[in-house]
Amino acid sequence: MKKTAFIIREMHPGDITGSMKLSTAEGWNQTENDWKFLIENPRNTCIVAEYSNAIIGTITAMNYSNKLAWIGMVLVDKEFRGQGVSASLLTAVLKKLSSFKSVKLDATPAGQNVYKKFGFREEFEIVRMTNLSIADLPIEIDKNMLAEPVGSNDVKQISHFDQNIFGVNRSSLIKYLLSEYPQKAWMFKRNNLITGIALGRTGNKYHHIGPVFGNNINDVKTLIASAANKLKDQPIVVDVLSDKNDLIVWLITNGFTVQRKFVRMYKGANLFQGNVESQYLICGPEFG
Repeated sequence: MKKTAFIIREMHPGDITGSMKLSTAEGWNQTENDWKFLIENPRNTCIVAEYSNAIIGTITAMNYSNKLAWIGMVLVDKEFRGQGVSASLLTAVLKKLSSFKSVKLDATPAGQNVYKKFGFREEFEIVRMTNLSIADLPIEIDKNMLAEPVGSNDVKQISHFDQNIFGVNRSSLIKYLLSEYPQKAWMFKRNNLITGIALGRTGNKYHHIGPVFGNNINDVKTLIASAANKLKDQPIVVDVLSDKNDLIVWLITNGFTVQRKFVRMYKGANLFQGNVESQYLICGPEFG
C-alpha cells in the first residue's frame, strides 16, 4: 500500500464533526457533547491526523490535576490503517505529556500490543457488558436504605469521594457529568457522608452507567439498579472491573451480556491506582 502523506496537528472545535464520524463508524458510544468536552478544555491534549482536509485519525488525553494523563479516542479511518497513523498520533501525544508522572489508558485487544511497544504495562482487565432493553433490576437490601438523587450541593463532596477512590482529582469530569446528566446521578450517604456514587451519561448508542464506586457490593447493586430503573426498555452499557465476579454474575442474571474486554495499562510510575477494591464500574475507556 502506498504511504499517505498525512499531517499531525492539534484538534479544535471545528474537528468535532470529522471526529464524530470516525467514532460512529467504529460503533463507539461517544456523542458530539463528549467530543466538545474533550476538545474545549484547554488543559487536555487532543490531536488529529489529517489528509486532504479530512480527519483520518484522533487521539485525546485528559489532564487530571497535572499528575495523571488519560489517553482515549485513539481512532484511525479504516482506509488509512497500516500506514503509521496511530503510531504518529501516540508519538505526538506522548511528547506533549512528558511532564506527567503517569499516563494511563484502557486498551482494546487490538491496541494492546501497540501500546506495549510504547512502554505501557498491564494493570487489570475490564469487561464491557450491555443490555439492549433493560427491565427492572432488583433492589435486594433494606428498602429504608435506598440510593438518593445527587443534588447541586453535593458536587464538591462527590468530587472528593471520587478522588479518594479513583486516586487523583478529576473534578472537571465530575462537574461535566453532573451538569449535563444530573438525572443519572445517584449516591449513598451515611452519617451525612457520601459512601457510594453512580454517575452516567447519554451515549450515541447506549446509556452509560459509570463510574460506580461503593464500600460494598449491596450498595453498588442498589446504585446501579437506581440508575437503570429510570431507563426501562432502553439500551445500557457498563464497564466492570473483571475482579468483581459477584457483580458480573448479577448483571448476567439480569440480562446483561459480555460485549468485549479492555486492559487498563500505564506508562511511567503507577502512582494513582486509588482504591481499586471500591471501584466497580469505570466512567468509560476515554475517561478512566
